[in-house]
Amino acid sequence: MNIYEELANNLQAGNTEAVARLTQQAIDEKREPKDILDNGLIAGMAVVGERFKLHKIFLPDVLLAARAMYAGMDLLKPLMIREGIPSIGKVVIGTVKGDLHDIGKNLAGIMLKGAGFDIIDLGKDVTPEKFIDTAEEENADIIGLSALLTTTMIGMKDVVDLAKKRGLGDRIKIIVGGAPLSSEYAREIGADAYCFDGISAVETVKRLLGIS
Repeated sequence: MNIYEELANNLQAGNTEAVARLTQQAIDEKREPKDILDNGLIAGMAVVGERFKLHKIFLPDVLLAARAMYAGMDLLKPLMIREGIPSIGKVVIGTVKGDLHDIGKNLAGIMLKGAGFDIIDLGKDVTPEKFIDTAEEENADIIGLSALLTTTMIGMKDVVDLAKKRGLGDRIKIIVGGAPLSSEYAREIGADAYCFDGISAVETVKRLLGIS
């Protein structure tokens, strides 16, 4: 078993200490940071996502794996910034104004980060202006909107409308997710796509950005 396989396996097991140790070992061996990320951390998280999708593991397992993944990424990030290695895309996520639920949003963020995206999480109860201002400032590719309440999901249209008003409709894609939503609702408000869970968020974002 090579170091990348060992790294991926320990990530899947949620072994934070081992992931940090193996990531540092790979760095000390002068391996390319992008190779460590792609072949170790992202490869491991991809398996976690697939197993979660198939109901072979559950949310606590995903959260443990995410914690391990962050331990490795914390070591790699300074090297990647220094070497100018870009992320595969930048995504601004948050729960819309008036809604304080964030489990689904957090899971989507974990899965997207695990797939190699740069995630800017604005948290809960986020105004349309905050979504759009941040996306513009950060030159984001995607805005991800989450809602659990039917009374707050209507606020998603405000974000879509504001993006169009500022002329961002073609440059920044907007995806929506949450229990009361559907593909039909996404089309109705002018969003680019609906994601039913964190795994589909990764697949959807990659499709929208033309990433294979």
